[in-house]
Amino acid sequence: MPMSPVRDDFRRSQLAIGALFFVLGFQYATWVSRVPALKTRLDLGEAQIGLLLMTCGIGAAVSFPLVAVLMRRLGSRLLSVLSALALGAVLLALSVVPNYPVTLLVLFCDGVAVGCLNVAMNAQGAALEARFERTTMSRLHATFSAGSLLAALLASGVNAFTGTLAVHFGLAAVLLAVLVLAARPGLLADGPQETAAPGEEKQRRGFVLPTVATLWMGLAMVFGTVTEGAMNDWSALYLKDVVDAGAGLAPMGIAVVSVMMVCARIFADGWRTRFGDGRIVRTGSVLAGLGLALALLVGGVVPTLLGFACVGLGVAAVTPCVYVAAARQGADALSLVAAMGTTGLLAGPAVIGFIAGATSLVWGMAAVAASAAIVSLCATRITWPAPQEAPTSGVLAADPT
Repeated sequence: MPMSPVRDDFRRSQLAIGALFFVLGFQYATWVSRVPALKTRLDLGEAQIGLLLMTCGIGAAVSFPLVAVLMRRLGSRLLSVLSALALGAVLLALSVVPNYPVTLLVLFCDGVAVGCLNVAMNAQGAALEARFERTTMSRLHATFSAGSLLAALLASGVNAFTGTLAVHFGLAAVLLAVLVLAARPGLLADGPQETAAPGEEKQRRGFVLPTVATLWMGLAMVFGTVTEGAMNDWSALYLKDVVDAGAGLAPMGIAVVSVMMVCARIFADGWRTRFGDGRIVRTGSVLAGLGLALALLVGGVVPTLLGFACVGLGVAAVTPCVYVAAARQGADALSLVAAMGTTGLLAGPAVIGFIAGATSLVWGMAAVAASAAIVSLCATRITWPAPQEAPTSGVLAADPT
């Protein structure tokens, strides 16, 4: 039996918007995977590499005012296409950068483009849920991880034949351009802005001060990304130095967290439809915090990996749900929440490192567990859409015709 036009339209837009998430994960993992090559080519030290990575995050974090303006003037559809193409241009620029200062400038621009695409693609995802009254944001976020995985595989394959950055980044840029241009027709068109619901921000030409509700969403995003980022940066070291896991088992911390997050995001949309976003975020963050805390108390490789699995499972749906809630508030709220999330992802691992340096890595990981618990507290202050309720997006109102 042929699919109905409505179902066809939903799948078409879902694939197109999913391509944007894929592009972001693919582009980031592509250049990060070749940091060693950039280090050798530019003769950089460890501190300079750290500044490179931080510069990209700073560009994304400070892009909030620009993104808010561009969302109002260009709309999420055009902004997502332009920023995605800009990410491909960044790869081409990185393949020919002549020195360290230029590389810093290119990666700052990369961060700004990441900030633009992050907001625009999440606005598209929220609008897709609103238009078709179906949850899909978690699956869209899962495609980000898929993009990172494919980029890693491509980097490994290309590096087996040639170590030339121009070949690798050129091929990746072409793939990104083809994918973006193919996805463009399926993206949702920006329509007239809708009237904001009570307590939500109305769209104005000037800057709008965030509401209290927006700040709670931003805090939930900050501590959620702190939890996620810290697990990626510190889990392997914790297994090696604290639990005394072997060299072969140490990387399993990242693998366990990543696999659980991808699996959870594949199924989380169904959970959201049945139980509601608020319950999913509250329950998941409690699971993450409690599971990690118990693992720290018990010790041992197996309990630790189980605790890490709880973190991956528990925080997987936090960012998709918070992005949907922020999109209901409008473009400014979504931009601010996304910027706060980037700040948490950037600063979180460093803060955990400071705590670990002043005390021990056990206390550092305890701070990660506390961050997850704080997400649950923030979630109690956020107004979530009820189960089966389609969120009304103030960011993008797609014309159903």
